[in-house]
Amino acid sequence: MSDGAMVRSGRRRARRAATGTAREGAARAGLVARGVIYLLVGVLALRIAFGDGGREADRSGALEEISSKPFGAVLLWALGAGLVGMALWRLSEALFGAAGPDGGKARKRLMSAVRCAFYGFVAYSVLSFAAGSGGSGSSDEQSRDVTAKALGIPAGQWIVGAAGAGLVVAGVWIAARAVRRKYRKHLKLGEMSPRTRHAVDTAGVAGGVARGAVFAALGAFAVRAAVDYEPDKAKGVDDTLRSFTETPMGPWLLACVAVGLALFGAFSCAMARWRKV
Repeated sequence: MSDGAMVRSGRRRARRAATGTAREGAARAGLVARGVIYLLVGVLALRIAFGDGGREADRSGALEEISSKPFGAVLLWALGAGLVGMALWRLSEALFGAAGPDGGKARKRLMSAVRCAFYGFVAYSVLSFAAGSGGSGSSDEQSRDVTAKALGIPAGQWIVGAAGAGLVVAGVWIAARAVRRKYRKHLKLGEMSPRTRHAVDTAGVAGGVARGAVFAALGAFAVRAAVDYEPDKAKGVDDTLRSFTETPMGPWLLACVAVGLALFGAFSCAMARWRKV
C-alpha cells in the first residue's frame, strides 16, 4: 500500500472513531436527560397520590420543579442539550443504522426516525422553557388543543380514534417488552455484577410496565374523545395520572405507577452507563 493510501485510510478511521465517540456521547447524555425527566414526573405523581397536587405531574411540571432550584436555569439548558443529543443519536440510527446485527433494517431505521422527531420536539420544548418562553403549555392543554383541531377536520374522529388505538397498542407493546426483558440485548451485561443486573432488571421491568400503562391510558382517553366527539375527554399525562386515583385502588394505584415511572428514570440512567451504542 502506498503512503498516500495509508494516509487516506488513517484519516477515514480517525473520522469513524470521532463520529462514534460523538454519537456515543450524545446517546448517553440523552438517556440521562430522559431519566431525569421521568424521575421528576414519578416524584411529582407520588406527591399527588399522597395529597400534594401543587405541580402537574408531566414534563412542564418537571421543568418548573427544576427551575425553582438553585442553578435551575443551568440545569434546564443542560437537560435541553442532552435531549438534543438524544434526537441526534436517533437521527444517526435512522441514517446509518443502529448497533446490533439487525440495526440496519428498514423497520429499525423508521422507528429511529420517529424517535428522532419525538425527542426533537421534547428538546425544543425544554429549551424554550429554559429561554423563558414557558414552553408549549401543559400536556393536558396540548392534548385537548390537538384533539379539538383534529376532530374539526374531515374524518377527524377516525384519525383521533386511530391515534388513540395506536397509543394503546404501543403501551401494551412497551409493557410486554419490559416483562420479557427485551432491553437486555442492548446492554453490556458482561460488565455488570449479578447484583447490578438484578437492580437493572427490577427498574427495567417495573419502569417499562408503568410507562406502558400510562401510554395505554392516554390512548384510551383519546379513543373515548373520538367516539364521543368531545375534545375535553382527551387527557395529557398529568390528568391521566390523576385519573388512576379514581379507580377502586384509589391513590395506591397512582402511587404504584409513580414509583414505576421513577424507576424507569433510574433505568434510563443505567442505560446511559451500560447501553451498547
